[in-house]
Amino acid sequence: MGLLGTGLKLGVVLAATLIGAASAYAEPVKVGIANFGEHPQLNAAIAGFKKALAENGFEEGKDIVYSESHTNFDASLVPQMIAKLQAENSKLIFTVTTPVSQIAKKALAGSGIPVVFSAVTDPVAANLVPSWDTGDEGMTGATDLQDMKAVMEFTKKLFPNAKRFGVAYNPGEANDVALVAKINEAGPDAGFEIVEVGIDNINDIQQRVSLLAGKVDVIYGPASNLIQPAIAAVAAAARQTKIPVVNADDSAVRSGVVPASFAVNYTQVGLKAGAIAAEILKGKDPKTIPPYRPLYEDHAPLISKKAMAAFGFEIPESFADCDCIVE
Repeated sequence: MGLLGTGLKLGVVLAATLIGAASAYAEPVKVGIANFGEHPQLNAAIAGFKKALAENGFEEGKDIVYSESHTNFDASLVPQMIAKLQAENSKLIFTVTTPVSQIAKKALAGSGIPVVFSAVTDPVAANLVPSWDTGDEGMTGATDLQDMKAVMEFTKKLFPNAKRFGVAYNPGEANDVALVAKINEAGPDAGFEIVEVGIDNINDIQQRVSLLAGKVDVIYGPASNLIQPAIAAVAAAARQTKIPVVNADDSAVRSGVVPASFAVNYTQVGLKAGAIAAEILKGKDPKTIPPYRPLYEDHAPLISKKAMAAFGFEIPESFADCDCIVE
């Protein structure tokens, strides 16, 4: 009995050792990151995504490895980028922006590779998911949908005499079109007349924005893949006609280019996407996970004293204690 007992114990120890060795040498999960281009908002979403996965037990380099690509905002190169990530046997692909997510949805259909999107304004309008209440087959994610009612309340408080709310957008991008529809819905209740200016080429920014002189009292820069990389040009054209700009991204405010922003925190958006990805990697069906939309507390105001002065405006006293003013 003693020899038998000893043998059993040795067998148990050996089995445990082999299991431990197998775990130690297990291949880390491969996750592809398909970004549209280098931009502070999009980079923040990626950083948040990785952080959330680490917090959910996926340590980079040990449990998970990332393959990152971007196309420098060239949509024609996105299919090639997605094909590359697929060929690398990615277990999940994180897509950043609506155009990238739309192309990935079509390219990866039936592949068995789940997709988690981020920096998408309206995934329903973009046909990424069937509704706000559910994910789609192999796809769900976290949106950057702005609370336009809150944006307009902030704008009215900062520029109390403003009555005409201009919005620069790309009519060829589903994100932008969906957001403009929401702006038109929110405008009347906020006391704004909405004036749209379509811009589908960055070379037209100067001319199109200049045409808004005398037609709008404030311009809103949405989270657009065309507008945001060129927000400095939008601001420069607006400054010439003393039309203040309220932006969806605060980086241009911090640099003194744009007077103010009421922005979704993109790190937070990335964190939500990363938490969703962790659930999927642990076995949850993307279809059962509704897309996340930012809450009011996921937004934050920021005002540049320097840019407000350059546009010819003073910061109202009501913002004295807001802790949201930078030089």
